[in-house]
Amino acid sequence: MYSDQTLAPAPSGTRERVLEQVLTAGPVSAAEIGRDLDLTAAAVRRHLDALEEEGLVAVKAVTASRGAGRPSRRYVVTEQAQRRLGDDHLTVALEAIDRLAELGGEDEVRRLAREAFAPVERDYRAAVGQTDPDLPERTRVLAEVLEAHGYAGFVRHVGAGLAPTLRADQVCQGHCPLQGIPERHAQFCEEETALFARLLGVDVRRLSTLATGGHVCTAHVPLGRDETITSHRSDPTENQRG
Repeated sequence: MYSDQTLAPAPSGTRERVLEQVLTAGPVSAAEIGRDLDLTAAAVRRHLDALEEEGLVAVKAVTASRGAGRPSRRYVVTEQAQRRLGDDHLTVALEAIDRLAELGGEDEVRRLAREAFAPVERDYRAAVGQTDPDLPERTRVLAEVLEAHGYAGFVRHVGAGLAPTLRADQVCQGHCPLQGIPERHAQFCEEETALFARLLGVDVRRLSTLATGGHVCTAHVPLGRDETITSHRSDPTENQRG
């Protein structure tokens, strides 16, 4: 097990790009990273081996490859890497939020969480503007806004080939700028999920979070039904608790 002090200096150049791919696309194989970065799988594996030795990536799963050749090892970033990418002032922030919870209770923590995600909501609404995009487009815009705010946001499509009612998008976040805070104060994850539901206008369910040990935060967005929670064009102050 690596401590924070034993982590090697941040990788640069190609190795940094490999680490970024693992962060945003994991679990991902060397071959997949190579295709995205226009590198050979062998070159990618050398970087992955070095990152694994540094404690920044780990093998999530090993799958059998088609035909002859080595099995496909799929990589994710480690908890140490997530902490390293996080806020250096985490301890101070946690102490302040703990004190806020003690004095004001859960409602004050939820209010703070809503304020923390307000820039995401503001930029999403600005990106959508007066248009009326369909749900897949709204999901794509949300992921792009999350990416711009440092959450390593991207979309996964699931259910291809299935009945329309079973198809879904997954809004994924490979990094959390608030890393460490939701682990102690789950209200942050809960308010973020509520925000996604309000912006997308459907019943969004959280499948995994970094705070509970997932390698990415994953929110399930059903595409085959349109159970509107509130219009994604509604006033941002509506439906807020507290």
